[in-house]
Amino acid sequence: MAEQTLASGPGRTERRARAGVALVFATNGLVFSNVLPRYPEIKDSLGLTNAWFGVAVAAFPFGALVAGLAAGALVARFRSSRVATFGMAAIGAGIVLISFAPNGALLAAAMFLAGASDAIVDVAQNAHGLRVQRRYGRSILNSFHAAWSVGAVLGGLMGAAAAGLAVPLSLHLGVSSVTSAAVAIAVYRLLLPGPEDAERSPAADTPSSRRPWAGLAPRVLLLLLAFGVIANSGTLVEDSGQTWAAIYLQGSLGAAAATAGLGFVALQGLQFVGRLTGDRLVDRFGQRAVARVGGLLVAGGMGLALAFPSVPGTIAGFGLAGLGVATLVPAAMSAADALPGLAAGTGLTIVTWLMRVGFLVSPPVVGVIADATSLRVGLLVVPLCGIVVLALAGVLAGRRVSR
Repeated sequence: MAEQTLASGPGRTERRARAGVALVFATNGLVFSNVLPRYPEIKDSLGLTNAWFGVAVAAFPFGALVAGLAAGALVARFRSSRVATFGMAAIGAGIVLISFAPNGALLAAAMFLAGASDAIVDVAQNAHGLRVQRRYGRSILNSFHAAWSVGAVLGGLMGAAAAGLAVPLSLHLGVSSVTSAAVAIAVYRLLLPGPEDAERSPAADTPSSRRPWAGLAPRVLLLLLAFGVIANSGTLVEDSGQTWAAIYLQGSLGAAAATAGLGFVALQGLQFVGRLTGDRLVDRFGQRAVARVGGLLVAGGMGLALAFPSVPGTIAGFGLAGLGVATLVPAAMSAADALPGLAAGTGLTIVTWLMRVGFLVSPPVVGVIADATSLRVGLLVVPLCGIVVLALAGVLAGRRVSR
């Protein structure tokens, strides 16, 4: 047995830790989503062109790429519980600085700080979620990502309400950021004590004292790359819905403005459903089978929607794509974290960093293809991601055999 599990089921410590991790995920989803509805106001108040604003916003994923590889070392040195909870204060500081930025350059600097901090917290919260999952002895990581989705929706609603009520940007982001950081820090006492490897058996050979990049043999690197491509496929599909669904529905298919927003709503809504049910499916059928079915849903759903374009079919296609990718990122993270011979958090750090590459490059890739041909052709990247997942799903774990 490679991991410690509780034969008698989770106790009070495990249930408290699960609640604490869920709250950390929710606040992480909430804090940055508050900014999104106020983007038009920020852009107009600073007098930025579309290009300049795009560069400033891209500083967030760029900061995540620059700082993300340090997350494993920080988790190994300070423990995932501390990095995840207290790191939320650094994200909040970057978000608050956005409201005070007097020009595009300083807006980009604030975005960079927020993105760098978010990448580190993201690794830490997933690392601690995986510690709790090992205690439970069954899949629960998808439920944490569902909590993140809930926080993101709540943050978006808060931001929209603040924009509609014309709440000063600094007051809005100050209150939301301080609240998010305070909640995250308050739940620190609920999280698991002890070192990162407390739940692993000695056979796992991943002591926290090991150098973060030790154990990266060629086979391990290839597996991490495969896990990263799987995670990237999920994020690229998600970003395509976020960035292009409304534009495609309204601009290419002639949908009304209110209807055009339903593509993204369908994707996020069914992704949330998939994350709520994903843990039970993974426990019953294994990560490999669930990922393959997800790849089929993405490839088939969006493939048919693009082959036979219509407004209802496209909304349904984005919804099926969201359902299909719901478990991919947690699956890739779980697989990377379970690789033997790596220091705590190293595999998770690398896969999370590779995933951030997808967030950075996917919008311009689709945009370039769309400019050269059409957005309908550009969105073929979505069913292509489904095919990639089908091809690589074999590297994920199969059904767990009961003994």
